[in-house]
Amino acid sequence: MEHLRAGDPSRIGRYRLLRRLGAGGMGVVFLARAPGGAIAAVKTVRSSYADEGGFRARFRREVETARQVSSRWVVPLLDADADAETPWLATSYVPGPSLAEAVDTFGPLSLASVRVLGVRLSEALEAVHEAGLVHRDVKPANILLAPDGPRLIDFGIARAPEGTALTSSGVVVGSPGFLSPEQARARSGEIGPPSDVFSLGCVLAFAATGVRPFGGGAAAGVLLRTVYEEPDPASFPDGLTPLLSACLHKEPADRPSLARLRAALGEGTAGDSAEPSGWLPAPVTRLINDRSAAVLTIGSIEPTQVSASAPSDTADTAGTAGKASPEAVTMTAVTATCPTGGTVGRRGFLRLGSTAGLLAAGGGGAWWWNTRAKPGTPTPSGTGRPRPELVVAFHGDLTGASKESGKAQLNGARLAVEQFEARSDRPFRLKLRTYDDGGDTGRAKELAARLAKDTKVLAVLGPTTDACFSATERTYTEAAMPVVSVSVGAETLSSSFGSKFFHCHAALHVTYGLLAAPCVRYLSHHVDARRVFLVDDRAQGDFAWTVCDQAERALRQSGRDTTVKRVAAGRIDYASLAAEARSVRADAVVFTGDAPRAAGFASALTAARFTGTRLATERALDPRFLETAGAAAQDWVFATSFTDPAARASARAFTAAYRARFHADPGWYAAEAYDAVMFLAEACDKNGTVLRERGAIARRMPEITYRGITRTVKYESGFGYSRDAMFEFQVVDGAFRYLGQYLDAAVS
Repeated sequence: MEHLRAGDPSRIGRYRLLRRLGAGGMGVVFLARAPGGAIAAVKTVRSSYADEGGFRARFRREVETARQVSSRWVVPLLDADADAETPWLATSYVPGPSLAEAVDTFGPLSLASVRVLGVRLSEALEAVHEAGLVHRDVKPANILLAPDGPRLIDFGIARAPEGTALTSSGVVVGSPGFLSPEQARARSGEIGPPSDVFSLGCVLAFAATGVRPFGGGAAAGVLLRTVYEEPDPASFPDGLTPLLSACLHKEPADRPSLARLRAALGEGTAGDSAEPSGWLPAPVTRLINDRSAAVLTIGSIEPTQVSASAPSDTADTAGTAGKASPEAVTMTAVTATCPTGGTVGRRGFLRLGSTAGLLAAGGGGAWWWNTRAKPGTPTPSGTGRPRPELVVAFHGDLTGASKESGKAQLNGARLAVEQFEARSDRPFRLKLRTYDDGGDTGRAKELAARLAKDTKVLAVLGPTTDACFSATERTYTEAAMPVVSVSVGAETLSSSFGSKFFHCHAALHVTYGLLAAPCVRYLSHHVDARRVFLVDDRAQGDFAWTVCDQAERALRQSGRDTTVKRVAAGRIDYASLAAEARSVRADAVVFTGDAPRAAGFASALTAARFTGTRLATERALDPRFLETAGAAAQDWVFATSFTDPAARASARAFTAAYRARFHADPGWYAAEAYDAVMFLAEACDKNGTVLRERGAIARRMPEITYRGITRTVKYESGFGYSRDAMFEFQVVDGAFRYLGQYLDAAVS
């Protein structure tokens, strides 16, 4: 990585640039940070290409085709803008070396590693072909190595097989030495999935021997040898010669299918169920970890450096981003990482699955509460042997500004532990320790350091605020501590930070941008709003910017007019803000501020006789909104990442038990905290074997599916754990009424 140069922009789209990753014939690739904290690779296109006739149309087509590919082994496209002055696209960032760099630096891979490489790349290309595409440039430089497997990148020349309008005959598309004979002949009409099989055979031969099957030198000579000569026998490793020879057959019809290739390569391994960690040579793994650490360092120092020179309005956003989360590096194309800051089309607004209840819907919770184990009473396992005790630490705000949420989460966690303890068939016991950070980031850091050193603590539930989560994430990540949060919206780095830290964090809470989905759904399907006034309240930092950005994109894509109004973090002139909404003839408003500011805006809208739809987010869903806004609060709709367990059939037993135990209705996130503890318990039990090591639990987390009382907790590449975790409330007669999951909400 290089520092940015004097002529480089500081931002591209919604991404702040951090470093240069490299430059090529098409443009420059930058390391960048999204507002939510995710790290991405942003590729720009040189103006000489952008100005060519038809380029932007082709670029848009390429973006759309890339979004159709969904595979764990393909680096996902996060965002793109074909209409920008300098067209660009953003993908998840993988810090590992390319296969070309690894072989050139450390030598060929072992046969076992090549088999894993081939199986995973076959799966990636199958996903490409299922989308109706052909990659056309499968080569070592387009394959990045990660601790859990390879990643296929660069769909810059991917085309649908019939896409002759954008791929003319007579033009060689691909990299000599790794392209097929039909590509070498520039016969675009003959190029289909078998072409990628040929290229993959060349890649695997090179990975195993370091020898290019058709030699090097001038491109013309390599192309001639590809078409007319047999591959160099020295490029074939012992044990794979027949298979790779078949892949490199001159006739496409005589090459094996990817399914057959994958099956043949898997015969020498433990199969698809094998854990891929450790598949790389130690020097390559160390290089990945070194690069991962380098990105962490950038993430810890860059916000101050960049925001100091940014314009005032940009500095506010950038500074908040720096505080919201250390860099969420999507090291292996999974969360937030991915990532986290995804595109509207691919990540933000996909249909979410319905939840399945764990507990019986009827009968209340008395039976459950009465069967709980008495505190301190050991429960036999049925084997006569004492069960091991696993310690989970609750780390949250119990005395600060967010104490109500923190206490609700703690109570929900306590109920989960008590129910778990009542089950004698469990192979272990759970113990919950409580730690209060008071909402103070300094205190949160001290607690994280303490818990990281306590070898008895195997997992953490919390922290409960974005600021404290951001302050502690690096400590927990470096300790390989499994962390499950339920009220944190910041993106995360630990879900894929190298092999040591793989999936240390599970967020049972949606990231900022996803909360735009319920707003867009409501405006598009329930009221058909045509002119939407979006208020970006800078008092909420990246949260407000991201919600407005995602909502604006989605609304514009559906043909609706939008106006985004940014208001300063200080005092708001509510009357002027309401007048501006009227002046643009808005028939709906979306406000991203907290309860007091939302109440002020609600009152001003009523005074201005605004009769359109009014929406806000969970940050305004607070009794203070009802108290301050009064009658002006009526009919406001709120998008949230938490449910109301008292109104949810699957959580009735939990609600009854909560009331009996704490003499109050469950607070926000109480039921989610219950699910978080039960999810962690599930992760600690691997087919009856108790996992008692942090790394093992962290690796287990993305493998399981837990059907909870608030949602189904299941990891999905590119989406994380929170696909069905968005809900809607509405103010009816002075109270918040739960409408349901946003796709199925029953609106009055």
